[in-house]
Amino acid sequence: MYAVIVGGGKVGYYLAKDLLARGHEVTIIERDERKCRRIQDDLGSIVLEGECSTDLMEQAGASRADVFIAVTGEDETNLVLSQIAKRFFQIPRTIARVVNPKNRKTFNQLGIDLTVSATEIITTLIEQEMATQEILPLLALGRGRLEIVEIHLPIDSPALKKTVQQLSLPEDSILISIIRGDQIIVPRGDTTFRANDTVLALTAIASAEKLKTFFYP
Repeated sequence: MYAVIVGGGKVGYYLAKDLLARGHEVTIIERDERKCRRIQDDLGSIVLEGECSTDLMEQAGASRADVFIAVTGEDETNLVLSQIAKRFFQIPRTIARVVNPKNRKTFNQLGIDLTVSATEIITTLIEQEMATQEILPLLALGRGRLEIVEIHLPIDSPALKKTVQQLSLPEDSILISIIRGDQIIVPRGDTTFRANDTVLALTAIASAEKLKTFFYP
């Protein structure tokens, strides 16, 4: 796999280092001379210095890249460059860092394949530690229209002792697995729920609240 990364700060540096360690080819585009020197000293001649442009992306071989990753500290820059990578260079996969979580929806609507928000990741981790009767989002899919969620069944869950078939879940929600202790159960129509089960489901974001009513009182 060949990856072009724009942004040679800590995120871009460690991402490139990890990809190289896994045997992938990487080029970093970075405008800051000091960061470029550090990357070159530590990782070798994988960095191009300069303000990212179509010319510099062409020099980086963007037309043969498998994935384009924009991880600068500016949402607008990450969005514009990801769109150029997708539309001009026809790179099949674009990934963008989102500093302000409010911009994530815009990124998805404009065709960015995957967005990563450190703020949302940290918030999710906090929610996982403190959650009681909430559906926890684990992963956004389908450009922000779908998500994989985690549901922990309390002792008073209305789903207890019912089968999957009896719940009549929303049409745009699918159960992926049930984690029961050390067991991973693939749910079938006659599978019953027990207290303290952890359910993983794929659902349309618009149906998440409705899905919640099947599992929480």
